[in-house]
Amino acid sequence: MSEPLLLHSLGEFACLTLPALEAAGASVICEIGAEHGGNTTHLGRWLGPRGGRLVSIDPSPGAAYLDWVAAHRDLARHVALPSLEAIPQVGAQDAWFVDGDHNWYTVFHELAAIERVQRAAGRPLLAFLHDVGWPWARRDLYYAPDRIPEDARQPHSWDLGVRLGAAAAAPGGFRGCGAFAVALREGGPRNGVLTAVEDFGAASPVEYFWASVPGVFGLGVLFDRAHPAAADLANLFGPLHDHPLLAKLERSRLANYLTVIDWQDRAAVTSAERADGSEPARRAS
Repeated sequence: MSEPLLLHSLGEFACLTLPALEAAGASVICEIGAEHGGNTTHLGRWLGPRGGRLVSIDPSPGAAYLDWVAAHRDLARHVALPSLEAIPQVGAQDAWFVDGDHNWYTVFHELAAIERVQRAAGRPLLAFLHDVGWPWARRDLYYAPDRIPEDARQPHSWDLGVRLGAAAAAPGGFRGCGAFAVALREGGPRNGVLTAVEDFGAASPVEYFWASVPGVFGLGVLFDRAHPAAADLANLFGPLHDHPLLAKLERSRLANYLTVIDWQDRAAVTSAERADGSEPARRAS
């Protein structure tokens, strides 16, 4: 049986982000977090005919992304550094895609660094942020906890998982299986991607528009109120902001996927019991 497909890439939002880039007249774009290149390929196909340029910041992307960027050196550049080191080097862009380490400290400081380079160049800010919805809206995820200062790092686990409606991390559920760690509790100060965006907005002297599109872990769109394309961007994303039907569909999608994970976990236990010759545990009826 094949593994169930969990839609997870920022690239799933290309039907929205590419028209937004068109409205903004973007031709120089930076993405933070290339992973396997799911969003990168959408951006590359869009930028190529326009003579644009893409820079991707990711200290350890997947092989598929590295193969893609090697074949598109005239279009794309890879910066193999953590985002907070790379952003000042990369400089101002027409648009940013923020989809790296999904925790408060990283996202807050990414936005602050992006704002600084944009202001220094006298250019407006347009940023698309992934994972502003559950589970990382109000809970930190860490790919590399050692990069987060101790006083900004939540107590976390590499083994526990998360479930809808449960504040505490627990065995099972949606988890990293060694790929990432999760904060032990949801909510509270300096915890989660959406919290980071809100705190950044409250601390910034600049006025921004913000839209949050439910679905595929949540798309956030942040842009200057004075952006030349502000009206077009608002018309595109305003009707989708916190849309109740999209939010309901996303919650159903997540609940179904968590059920699949539970099925897989039970099947793995049964398989292990059969392998060692013990009688599979029976569930109470």
